[in-house]
Amino acid sequence: MSTFTVLNPATGEAIREVALADTAATDRAIERAARAFESWRDVAPADRARLLRRFATAVDADLEHLAQLEVANSGHTIGNARGEAGNVRDVLTYYSAAPERHLGQQIPVAGGVNITFHEPLGVVGVIVPWNFPMPIAGWGFAPALAAGNTVVLKPAELTPMTAIRLGELALEAGIPEGVFTVIPGKGSVVGDRFVTHPAVRKVVFTGSTGVGKRIMAGCSEQVKRVTLELGGKSANIVFADADLEKAAASAPGGVFDNAGQDCCARSRILVQRSAYDRFLSLLEPAVKNVRVGDPADEATDMGPLISAGQRETVSSFVYDVGGGLSAEVAFQGTAPQDGGFWFPPTVLTPTDPGARSLREEIFGPVVAVVPFEDEADALRIANDSVFGLSGSIWTTDVGRALRVSRGVQAGNLSVNSHASVRYSTPFGGYKQSGLGRELGPDALDSFTEVKNVFIATE
Repeated sequence: MSTFTVLNPATGEAIREVALADTAATDRAIERAARAFESWRDVAPADRARLLRRFATAVDADLEHLAQLEVANSGHTIGNARGEAGNVRDVLTYYSAAPERHLGQQIPVAGGVNITFHEPLGVVGVIVPWNFPMPIAGWGFAPALAAGNTVVLKPAELTPMTAIRLGELALEAGIPEGVFTVIPGKGSVVGDRFVTHPAVRKVVFTGSTGVGKRIMAGCSEQVKRVTLELGGKSANIVFADADLEKAAASAPGGVFDNAGQDCCARSRILVQRSAYDRFLSLLEPAVKNVRVGDPADEATDMGPLISAGQRETVSSFVYDVGGGLSAEVAFQGTAPQDGGFWFPPTVLTPTDPGARSLREEIFGPVVAVVPFEDEADALRIANDSVFGLSGSIWTTDVGRALRVSRGVQAGNLSVNSHASVRYSTPFGGYKQSGLGRELGPDALDSFTEVKNVFIATE
């Protein structure tokens, strides 16, 4: 097996060497999961629920340790990291109620009784990105386990530490060997094997749209199920009748949280033209007040980017060929200069509708602000994207809020808020932002087959 050197993105220093699985090790993990499925699927619903609650309790007891691992490995602020570990606990707790409530139907038919059952698929391969290693892992494995599947989880190469720890906690909580396996490795090795191995009956992937398309194409060879949560270019739409002070004050959090490395980041701010100048004047101090620094410091608002490569990608949107600031840059905040992969919060004001900053997912602390004329123009600009994951609408007009919410082509919208994700509600995107829905009460359905049984009574 080869190894990967895990770095602390705030310092650039090595943390740990992690062994990366090869194809043979991946096959062994999948085969163990397939064997474990035969007994896990038959665990009584109440007992499966009890084990998931024990897993949630183990996560809760280890919450601070998990959070500190995420700070060191991912550069997340300590406040965010605690919330992310808490999300894993809460998602496990939520789905621990599901095994006893995953109901079929009795459907009226002539000549007999018709009933349906939800039956687990088998082995589920979960591929987790580096931007939110803990919660996105939980969104995949918790409902899959609750539905009676076994899970093999591949964390991102850059951020394996919390996933490895979650695997240990599952065993400590009594989850049987082989039911939940964490296997670090390259996407081209472990991820590809999830796609091609016939025992893996579903692949759950969160990551780039390009990779998601290749996974979907590969899974089609075996008619294998997929859930894809992919890229985003979400719009934050601010109408002139909105509370502009609140909209401007909250805008940095909507795009710069996790240093902008969020598929739901509101990286386009659309402002009604009559309020445009006023909004920018309110936005500037809010951006310059974002505290960028040591993610372990409780007072820090934003940490570093994940890697030197990601910093280079983000820089390409802000600096010209000569290394100077682009003419589109309206203003910037500040960030440390040395020791890690830092980038300052940056606001662009592009005038070309085809600008990269309005078209491409930046995945960094950079936001583009553009004016619009009216509702129709706002919808035209917001929907002028191949993506459709999330977005926000700021207005005091309830009718407008509903009209625009129905008009924006995105799976998750917030009015006068930037809250995109709640574990009790569905999450997923339109267009090239993904396929399927995670979280919420119906997530188990995507991890099961529906079996229909007719019993003749005549």
